[in-house]
Amino acid sequence: MATYAYIRVSTDKQDAKNQTYTVSSYISDRNLGATTYVEETVSGKKPWRTRKLAEIIENLQSGDKLIVTEMSRLGRSMLEVFEIFSICIAKDVEVHIVKNGHILKNDINSKVMTFAFSLASELERELISSRTKEALARRKAEGKRLGRPKGSQSSKLDSKTQEILAFHKKGVNTSAIAKIFDVSQTAMRHFIKSRHLDL
Repeated sequence: MATYAYIRVSTDKQDAKNQTYTVSSYISDRNLGATTYVEETVSGKKPWRTRKLAEIIENLQSGDKLIVTEMSRLGRSMLEVFEIFSICIAKDVEVHIVKNGHILKNDINSKVMTFAFSLASELERELISSRTKEALARRKAEGKRLGRPKGSQSSKLDSKTQEILAFHKKGVNTSAIAKIFDVSQTAMRHFIKSRHLDL
């Protein structure tokens, strides 16, 4: 049985040491033994099958363990994360999420949790789409300009608007959302305000 720790940072300006320390402490506290650490600097926007993570997933065998600090290290979208979970569960591999203490494995509870999260993700995507259409219709009826405000610049967050809106609607604070998407709090506050996501 093998244990793998996947450490991912989005830019070379970020430090992988914090993740490594967190994972190392977790492994030591639980006596998980020798661990292979795999680090890479790559955006979470890049599909997981094109990252080093794909090699780990491919090599995993029954009884192995995959350890990450948090789910966002695996991928940015919920559907992508739970695709990875499903593959690992099918291989009888344990996935340890250090920061929230979850251990997903090939048992009924983990399968139910994975299914529930996947279903919730799909439902949330539909609700976001519905709310977005309703909000646009309301703004149009009120005679307000639709689309990006005049003079505003494009943002790397534009492709993540619906995910950010989902977190915002759920009451996740701006600081936490900024951390998830690897931007500063100021940048996230500006994006939410300039895209009218706080309406």
